[in-house]
Amino acid sequence: MFIYDSVTKEKRKFIPLQEGKATLYVCGPTVYDDAHLGHAKSALVFDLLTRVLTANGLDVTYARNITDIDDKIIKKAIAQDRDIKEITDYYTDSFHKEMEAIGVKRPDIEPKATESLEAMFDMIQKLIDTNHAYTTKDGDVYFDTESDAKYLTLSGRVQNEDEKQERVVSSELKKNPADFAMWKSVKDGSLTYDSPFGAGRPGWHLECSAMIEKHLARPDTAFSIDIHGGGADLLFPHHENEAAQTRCSSNHELANYWMHNGFVNINGEKMSKSLGNSFFLKDALKEYDGEVLRFYLLSTHYRSNFNFNTEDLSIAKKRLDKIYRLKKRLFGLPENSENTPFQEKLLEALSDDMNVSTALALIEEMISSANETLDSAGKHKLLKRETISNLAYIETLLGFGVQNPFEYFQFGMDEDTKNSISKLMLLRDEAKKEKNFEESDRLRDKILSYGVTLMDTPAGTFWEKV
Repeated sequence: MFIYDSVTKEKRKFIPLQEGKATLYVCGPTVYDDAHLGHAKSALVFDLLTRVLTANGLDVTYARNITDIDDKIIKKAIAQDRDIKEITDYYTDSFHKEMEAIGVKRPDIEPKATESLEAMFDMIQKLIDTNHAYTTKDGDVYFDTESDAKYLTLSGRVQNEDEKQERVVSSELKKNPADFAMWKSVKDGSLTYDSPFGAGRPGWHLECSAMIEKHLARPDTAFSIDIHGGGADLLFPHHENEAAQTRCSSNHELANYWMHNGFVNINGEKMSKSLGNSFFLKDALKEYDGEVLRFYLLSTHYRSNFNFNTEDLSIAKKRLDKIYRLKKRLFGLPENSENTPFQEKLLEALSDDMNVSTALALIEEMISSANETLDSAGKHKLLKRETISNLAYIETLLGFGVQNPFEYFQFGMDEDTKNSISKLMLLRDEAKKEKNFEESDRLRDKILSYGVTLMDTPAGTFWEKV
């Protein structure tokens, strides 16, 4: 398997720190608002990565944090006169539900900032003790960037004096303009946490470094973890600062491989709340099936910037529909459990830095070939079993085609209509069992009046929208 490393800027063969195992950490959401398409894109990319690593025989431990300490959370709590935990619990729950809707599996470890304060205190103290951090007379603790000879080697960034000055937040007590806060003293009466350094709140960059050391790091290795991932916007300063903290507080670097997904643009413009084009995932899920969004957001290479627009989304849905039409055609038939050449080629493509374009082309070719053969004379028993096996493999590896194909084509119908049709279907089944064919035909006609079609399969009779 090969992974593009954001630091070396080249594809590298993936060699895990521990044979047969892989550790992955991804920066998660700050839970003060609903998830947007940028959150969805990143979550999907690393969900796919865990699936590909697993398919390559690796035992993956995946961690993604929840930032539930943040000034934006406090600001919202004050504005809405609500308890902070009420806000963070609400948006954490919403995030989980929306990720589930697009087929993103929950991580193995999901630490929260509020549950990791002791680990943060330990890291700060180590950095103070080794002269990589210092406390100001105001009670703030800063990381001394000039104490780290490797600072900026992660991003390859060179800061001129103007850029350095832009990074000065407010304190003239910092040794260097680029120094960043690890602990912020708070004296305005807002939420604080007790610490050995006084009452305050942790710096954002500290959070992930401390959590990785607490949950994933092995002291006997050259790196804390195998892979660290996140959006491209996190490379600097967030990941740069994380790497510096870990490097200077331990005997190892933070990650052996760094992976970053591209930005999401809305109709050609970078997604931004200030531009008013931040597309919430919950709104997209009202209009489109979650799996359609999954297919669309994964349809371009993860490192490329993604331009979200409804025209391309419609095209993506048609491509996903092909998978479901083939699945519907074979629904209820037994599958062949043996690997097929198609499956080997699909894994090979995705093992090449998740080359999704090649993977989707292989899927299109497999579907077209299978349909062409199934349209020809003959029973094609072996092909049917292999095709069902291929569809199951696509489901496992990419998360496409996971639904009952008939239910997939029901998306967009209101629940009352679906419930009415389901009741009529049950009544029709009963009439057929009792050989009351007149009643069965009457119920069939009533079902069809809803603008649906019926299909008999080895697994029973199903309906879908016309």
